[in-house]
Amino acid sequence: MHRSPALDMPDVPKGQLPPHLELQRTRVLCNFDAPTHTENIQYSGAYASMGVDNSLRMDKFCKDFRVEVIQLSEEDVEFDLVGIDPSIANAFRRILIAEVPTMAIEKVLIANNTSVVQDEVLAHRLGLIPIDADPRLFEYFSENDTPNEKNTIVLKLHVRCERGSPRLTVKSNELKWLPNGSEFPLATENTTSDPTSKPKTYTSFSCSQDSLPEFSNKILGPKHPDITIARLGPGQEIELEAHVVKGMGKTHAKWSPVATAWYRMLPEVVLLQDIEDERAEELVKKCPVNVFDIEDIAKGKKKATVVRPRACTLCRECIRGDDWDKYVAIRRVKNHFIFTIESTGALPPEVLFTEAVKILEDKCERVITELS
Repeated sequence: MHRSPALDMPDVPKGQLPPHLELQRTRVLCNFDAPTHTENIQYSGAYASMGVDNSLRMDKFCKDFRVEVIQLSEEDVEFDLVGIDPSIANAFRRILIAEVPTMAIEKVLIANNTSVVQDEVLAHRLGLIPIDADPRLFEYFSENDTPNEKNTIVLKLHVRCERGSPRLTVKSNELKWLPNGSEFPLATENTTSDPTSKPKTYTSFSCSQDSLPEFSNKILGPKHPDITIARLGPGQEIELEAHVVKGMGKTHAKWSPVATAWYRMLPEVVLLQDIEDERAEELVKKCPVNVFDIEDIAKGKKKATVVRPRACTLCRECIRGDDWDKYVAIRRVKNHFIFTIESTGALPPEVLFTEAVKILEDKCERVITELS
């Protein structure tokens, strides 16, 4: 193979990387056996000899960073995070799962349970029911606090299957909100108290929750009314109170506001050369998610085109066998993430991401304060 002397090679333009280095810096190459160039080059002087500044600058970040909402519904949102490092995207994911607070049933007071479901299993099932209540309107409840209208929601469940009736399915819509607090009398040793006085209960509400402005037009309770809690046979009964408090997913999964939160790098499918006629049809059939399509060109010929690269799942079927890797290249964009949030219903998915941003901002401010 002919080798050119180093002095005869063309000069690399200052401030610009050669195409192969730019590809390694910005893309993950997905070969048929394994991906390559998966690492991120963080060193600011990695390309100093070529006049390229690889340092992280705030002005460049603000110019490149953007959020594009692709799909939004009541339960989930899909959006693109462009121009950020994978560590930042992963920080949002971890915060969404473990640190955005929600409301969940923490304490269950069972007065009667003659169903086949054990008390502890029943309490566990109740704890996993999403509660439709904004946690930003409530305070955290600690061991030394008294349950009140600012830190506790009380729900009541009293269902009985009468004898001679068919089996009864108890669903989450049977959980009724008690805005005045607990109705169960507090068990005390003092039996000589004034019978005319109001008995003490397990909560100390100074006012009814439905009298507060933030709850005057909203009924607190389960988000979904059709979640099965138990099934009762004839003569069986469940009577209990469920106390809802504020918490975070890192304490228990029942406080996690998301069913899942995940991200993936944006797929990039590139045709390295024209694929026509029979090979074009073969390529279209190889892809199980219809990334490719056929385009009619002049003189009755057909040509393969990439129409849905975002749908690529990296199955690599299109580059397997018959040197297809010379025709098709599959890549991932390193700084472009497709982020998906599926809410359990406690908060809208777009609000969850906003709260995650606020939490990350507070963490950064604490670090800056401690270092200054």
